[in-house]
Amino acid sequence: MSKKEQPRTEEQVEKKETPTPKKKKTLRGNAKKVAELQEVNTELQQEIGELKDKFMRQTAEFDNYKKRTARERLDLFKTAGQETIAAMLPVLDDFDRAIKAGESDDTIEPVSEGIKMIYNRLKTVLGQKGLKGMESTGETFDPELHEALTEIPAPSEDLKGKIIDTIEKGYYLNDKIIRHARVVVGK
Repeated sequence: MSKKEQPRTEEQVEKKETPTPKKKKTLRGNAKKVAELQEVNTELQQEIGELKDKFMRQTAEFDNYKKRTARERLDLFKTAGQETIAAMLPVLDDFDRAIKAGESDDTIEPVSEGIKMIYNRLKTVLGQKGLKGMESTGETFDPELHEALTEIPAPSEDLKGKIIDTIEKGYYLNDKIIRHARVVVGK
């Protein structure tokens, strides 16, 4: 029998099963790696927890920001006209005085003059707030600026396609049209 074919003795079997010093080093190395990986895992879990906390705080902060800006917008809309109305209160006072003056006087002329003064004051206040009237009569009809209520035959050839009469004046507020002029167009 050759050496390869001979049966093993118990000693040889025990020798084979007991770990060699090389295997012991490998097991110790694996234990160290496992400990290191567990430590890294713990650190990563802590970092994930911190990031989750940070994310939750930022989400809550953003929600609070949205609520606050929505509340501010509502407040702004509620008080947006306050400045304009406060500027128009003296005009309202002038109307009250004109009505009282009209009741006591028998003449129409002072009342007419008072109304003209009030009109000019109102026009000035609104002009200071950015209101500007649109000149339409005699201009070429532009559907972007004007609303044609009716068409009538043009009195002369040069008035065809032009505005003959303005029924309601159009207005700009800070260069934005807030009311289109209602006009009569010649055809």
